[in-house]
Amino acid sequence: MSSSASDLLLRGEPLEQHNQGVAQILRTLNLDAASCQAAEHLASELNKEALEKQLGPEVAKLILGYRGLRQAQLKIAKGGQKAETTSSQVEVLRKMLMAFAHDLRVVLLHLASVLQTLRWVTSQRMEVEAVWAQGVLDVDAALANRLGIWQVKWEMEDLAFRCLAPVTYKQIAQLLDGKRIEREQFIQGVIERLRSELASAEIKADVQGRPKHIYSIWKKMQGKALDFAELYDVRAFRILVDDIKACYAALGIVHHVWQPIPKEFDDYIARPKPNGYQSLHTVVMDEAGVAFEIQVRTHEMHQQAEYGVAAHWRYKEAGTAAYAGTISAKAEYDQRIAWARQLIAWKEDAWDQLKGQELDDQIYVMTPLGQVVGLQQGATPVDFAYAVHTDLGHRCRGARIDGAIVPLDTPLKNGQTVEIISVKVGGPSLDWLNPDRGYLATHRAKSKVRAWFHALQADDEEKDKEKEKDKDKDKAYEVQDNPLLMVRKSRAKGQGDVLVVGVDSLLTQLSRCCRPVPPDAIAGFVTRGRGVSIHRQDCRTFKQLLARAPERVVLTEWGQQLNDTSLFPVDIALMAIDRQALLRDISEVFSRLKINLTGVKTISKKGLASMQFTIEVNSTEGLQNVLNALLDVKGVTQVRRK
Repeated sequence: MSSSASDLLLRGEPLEQHNQGVAQILRTLNLDAASCQAAEHLASELNKEALEKQLGPEVAKLILGYRGLRQAQLKIAKGGQKAETTSSQVEVLRKMLMAFAHDLRVVLLHLASVLQTLRWVTSQRMEVEAVWAQGVLDVDAALANRLGIWQVKWEMEDLAFRCLAPVTYKQIAQLLDGKRIEREQFIQGVIERLRSELASAEIKADVQGRPKHIYSIWKKMQGKALDFAELYDVRAFRILVDDIKACYAALGIVHHVWQPIPKEFDDYIARPKPNGYQSLHTVVMDEAGVAFEIQVRTHEMHQQAEYGVAAHWRYKEAGTAAYAGTISAKAEYDQRIAWARQLIAWKEDAWDQLKGQELDDQIYVMTPLGQVVGLQQGATPVDFAYAVHTDLGHRCRGARIDGAIVPLDTPLKNGQTVEIISVKVGGPSLDWLNPDRGYLATHRAKSKVRAWFHALQADDEEKDKEKEKDKDKDKAYEVQDNPLLMVRKSRAKGQGDVLVVGVDSLLTQLSRCCRPVPPDAIAGFVTRGRGVSIHRQDCRTFKQLLARAPERVVLTEWGQQLNDTSLFPVDIALMAIDRQALLRDISEVFSRLKINLTGVKTISKKGLASMQFTIEVNSTEGLQNVLNALLDVKGVTQVRRK
């Protein structure tokens, strides 16, 4: 891995220190020796052959898989993945991590590396980008949760939250420490009472206080609008027993000793969570009215809850009990068979936990800006272009993969960066629909190409019909010196060669692309089946229509009978420094000027507010009055007509 990659992804932590930290995390998860050995050599820049010679093929494969993941991450980081990443894009990133790793131990290497980096930046009190810390929450911690590795998930969430909101983190930490002695005395008293009651019932159990996680406390405070003092799991306990029967017996004792709160009971043994988590959760109240949470589970459930799919790797090569059974240290063949069974079982669990989606049928490639695009196996650059945007697909003429120009029928692979070479104007080739040429693999791309040619054929047929219709009705279009080139001779209501909005008998409609308002200079365009569309003469769409079909343009003007009661919709765009009550102050301007507001769209990002309003005015003069009034609102930096 290059130094630039390490600087960006490891945040300045010495590589050897990082590797040792990753290895220690994997040992905590009780991963196999090959994974821990790979962790200790993550910084190696040896090629595949040299790695296999020095460390063996298994460890080399893990290092190379991890290296591929990091390179993909580096591309995304350099591309500046946006903070407003959609949930679907986040899900694609999670699945990409899984798809890139044919051996899922690579995913655990990745998660351990992210956790070690978090430990480093927080220990050094380093400031990190909010986008990166949020990405850890959205992608890495969520992936650890999806795989059931709660031990990693909790720590990732707490440390990433500390980076994102250090003040809030410190406040909650201080609240936890504020009555620490009193709370510790309470916890010890409950533990002793539980041990005594369970022993009396001859239930063998391990009772412990459950760790408090600051991020989960904050989420509950936000999600349920609770005060810190109202949270149950600030005081929390866990009972570990040998089997499921003992779980329910222990639960009965808990509910006998303390008053249960009915709405706070969850049976995740009968109804496990999607990631395989099983436990009984209950909240009870003591004689003083203090509520606290108790979890009851078996030792096996606890291992699954703490380590998730990593729990399947808890065996020693020397011959301890493995996930699939007991492995003899002397029977090397049987050991390898057991190892293979474990790997298969672990992968099946992981796929099931990812909502049953078949990831092997997908590949994940990136745009030059680092956006991840998911495609089916066998997809080509043309499929990629149509996945990004239909128009880009139509105009696609070439492609670069990782900077090298390739044929358009080249199958794409996981992790590649794809750049499309396009023309400004153009359409697809009929060759793309030929299955023998191999240009298209995805249904979306094929349907878009077919639709383009169908539309082209329909347009030609429509033009032929229009020409015949014009001949039959003897309607002609003449060229003027006028800049609009053509005038339709409707002579409706004695208005001569000019179509008058609001007067002429022809059906007219104001275009939504430019929303003309009196006294804007306007022109009309004869549509097929929808009358005449009225545009501003400086409208970009109208200029394109004029260039494409000048014979369908008609001279147009506003009618004399239009008065102050005639209202026209107008779109205005506003930029402002975001603050509380901003939208209220803007709405008061519309109310004061008696302006009817018909549409609102707002986006807030990084302290800036971008707003779009659709209002109704009777003239451009009235519109200007609105714009001037909005500019006087505190924080507004720009207002314009769209």
